[in-house]
Amino acid sequence: MTVEATANLASDQPYVTSFDATVRAVDGRDVTLNRTYFYAEGGGQPADRGTLAGVDVVDVQKRDGETIHTLAETPGIEVGETISGEIDEQFRTYSMRAHTASHVVYGVGRKLFDSHGYGGFDIGEDSVRLDFDADADADEVNALTFQRMANEAVWDSRSVEWYEMDVEEARADDDIVFNLGDADPTDSVRIVEIDGWDISACGGTHVRNTNEIGPIEVVDVSNPGADLVRVEYTVGPSAIQRQVDRRRSASRAADTLDTSVDDLARRAQGLLEEKKSLQAEVDDLHERLLDARISSLAADTAARDGQEWLVGTIDGAGPNTVADRVGALDDDIADVVVLVGRDGATFVVVGTNGETDANAVIDDVTGEFGGGGGGQPTLAQGGGLDADPESVVEYLREG
Repeated sequence: MTVEATANLASDQPYVTSFDATVRAVDGRDVTLNRTYFYAEGGGQPADRGTLAGVDVVDVQKRDGETIHTLAETPGIEVGETISGEIDEQFRTYSMRAHTASHVVYGVGRKLFDSHGYGGFDIGEDSVRLDFDADADADEVNALTFQRMANEAVWDSRSVEWYEMDVEEARADDDIVFNLGDADPTDSVRIVEIDGWDISACGGTHVRNTNEIGPIEVVDVSNPGADLVRVEYTVGPSAIQRQVDRRRSASRAADTLDTSVDDLARRAQGLLEEKKSLQAEVDDLHERLLDARISSLAADTAARDGQEWLVGTIDGAGPNTVADRVGALDDDIADVVVLVGRDGATFVVVGTNGETDANAVIDDVTGEFGGGGGGQPTLAQGGGLDADPESVVEYLREG
């Protein structure tokens, strides 16, 4: 006589969190019942938490059609015994809201993407991710638009229904998205439908109305792979906490900038423009100081190997800025220009008229003081020198 598999009623009756069942098998910490309301991990949704006969349930999986409950320890129960099951109501509710929210978010994608398909789904402890199989650039997807449209669907209090449907009929309907992961339906498939918003093949637990989801907070929109758009979001307490934290941060920033939250963006833009203006003034002053320093050094050039060398230290400018200025100098200021400064570590910039290879000068300096560098025959630079700028200049002048 064939024994029927465990009846798993979690998806059909997701609001049931307390039940009695008969023990069918006990194998160490693994327990099989004649029926269960514990959701077995699958389809991106984690297994339910709770207790069986007062012992913590640490995992629930489907194996060969059976729902296996793994307990924290070997239970003192026997086959044929009736035991009580208690599902963690808070975690079940979170999973129901998060899973239903995925259908709401997918419904947004239906409206925003020219083409769409299911690319993956996972409920995490604090956030949820939904992947769309869509050829779109995440930078072009406005996370706030996703959030607004999703919350409008929540606010509309749309009914959520689930029912069985012939699998071939379902697959023939282009509006139905298959979110079944590794499931392999045969005769029928379970459909979850949000009235006027989304319809998908799905085996998870859901709420009966979108208003039960609560606020949806879109955390990020990204491209994790080719032709994939990932939307990460939070629901319930996590979403509320993120909103509170963001509001608190905005209020603190507004207080710091002596403005209101409503005017924070305008105040920040004004400060950014002011910063850019001041930075331009600072850059101009640095260039003028650099030019003045080069002019001062030009009055004290040294002869070396029949050429006129301008060698000295500079302050307040990085190697790239110095290199840009040296590259723009007239050839008649000196045959070889060597400027040494410090930007974290000591650096050197060399410009020549072409008769002396700038790389040879860099090699000479780095050979003596370490570091490395190079460039073009007429313009090169080195960095990471193990010496102060004055010592490098003294070495070059004596050379």
